Parts: sequence; structure tokens; C-alpha cells
Amino acid sequence: MAARSFWKGYLKLSLVTCQVAMTPATSENEKVRFHTLNRATGNRVVSHYVDAVSGDPVDEEDEAKAYPRGEDDYLILEDDELDAVALESTRTIDIEMFVPRDSIEWIWYDTPHYLTPSDPVGEEAFSVIREAMAATGKVGIARLVMYRRERAVMLEPQGKGIIVWTLRYGDEVRDADAYFGDIHEEKPEPKLLSLVKTLIEERTRPWAPSLVDDPVQDRLLDLIAAKKKGRKRPAKARTPEADTPSNVINIMDALKKSLAAEGKGGSKRR
Repeated sequence: MAARSFWKGYLKLSLVTCQVAMTPATSENEKVRFHTLNRATGNRVVSHYVDAVSGDPVDEEDEAKAYPRGEDDYLILEDDELDAVALESTRTIDIEMFVPRDSIEWIWYDTPHYLTPSDPVGEEAFSVIREAMAATGKVGIARLVMYRRERAVMLEPQGKGIIVWTLRYGDEVRDADAYFGDIHEEKPEPKLLSLVKTLIEERTRPWAPSLVDDPVQDRLLDLIAAKKKGRKRPAKARTPEADTPSNVINIMDALKKSLAAEGKGGSKRR
């Protein structure tokens, strides 16, 4: 069953407008979730704000947003002041510009959402915008209030729909040169490069969602099932340290042994 849309509004490009609906493209509803209990009573615990100095509970109407301007010195911002600097509309995706599809690196991508037409009358306008982006190899850039924050979003055509990606803010992505700058630029030996290419080819398979299954999730479900039935808990999984290889001394020998193992079917396959 398709998930219900969590956002409805309009997609706008200049004077072209159509009604649309948006749904998160990913879900964690199937994940095992835990509650925190008071072990002594078995009751659930609840969280609430307390004053850091007096320790007294703080009523919801007394909670306020504040910006630190010094040690123990804050500037309180009222809700109406925050509303004044927000986007005027939270219900319109107004495409401001287009950029080449391959010009935005994956590191800027945050959260994907499915965008679909919500009104048969506007389906033609939606389709025209989608197909024009696909034909030109462009993606749209807009701004939208989502999850109580103003976000830059990217609109990418996909099949019969459009994927809306929230994009990370400019100050959220660290400069890669600060981390990669000290790595030497020497080219690897051709023989080593050839062996690694062969190893990559040996391990290349078609993409499938099963390749990124969560084994911890399965073990948690086994543990819960065992405890429900009063059985002994499942055996503890091996720790990562158990699979950690020793330092490789001779890369050529290690690669040759790896390829030999691949040829014999010794590599672990899921």
C-alpha cells in the first residue's frame, strides 16, 4: 500500500502551476524501536524541560528560542520575529532556476521525496515540466519550508514522477581539500592497478535492494522472538575485530591471493 502524502501544495514554473502531493521516498517504520522504562516499576519514562539553574520544570508557554551571544548571555527571539524572516509560502514549490543534472555532487543530497500530481487537471502541466527537465538534462532548484525549516530543494525527473531532494546547507558540507589535501598524488603501479581492476570485475554484480539489508535488524527480531518464548538468547555475533586483517606487507601477494580465492569461490557472497 502506498504511503499517504505528508505535504500538499503547488508546483510552479513561471505562470505554469499545478497541484502536487509529496511523500517521503524512504521509511523507517519497519525498524525495531525501543521505549525507555523505569526498570524498578516497569513504567515508561517521559522527558520534559527543566530550568538548568533552579531544576524546576518549565511550562510549555515559557519555552523560548534564544541565540547565545556570550557566556550565560542569550538573545531571545519571539515566534513572530522568526515568522517574519521565513518564506512567505510553505505550500508552493516555485522553481527559481535550473542547473545541469550532474553538477550537484551526491554529498549535497539529503532526503528524497516522491512528488506526484494530485489533480488530474494539472497532470499535463506536471508532465511537461518533468519531461522538459529530462530532455535537457537539467534539475530544478527551489526553496521550501519542510520539517519546520526553510530548505533548498532539487527537483529531479524520474520515470513518471519527480524526486524532490532536500539539499544540505552550504555550511554543512566540509571542504574536502582539508581532508584529502595531504594524500600523495603518485600514480599506483600499473600491475597493482590491473589486479585491483580484475578483483573489482570479479565482485561486480547487478544492484539489488537486498545488497543493503540490515543484518542487525534481523538479529534484533530473533532476540525479541526468543525472549517472547522464554528461550535462550541467540548466540552473540562476531565482533568486527574478529574480521580485521593484519597489516598487509606485500600488496602484490595479497592481491594475487585475493584473486585466487575469488576464482575458487572463496569470497563471501550474500
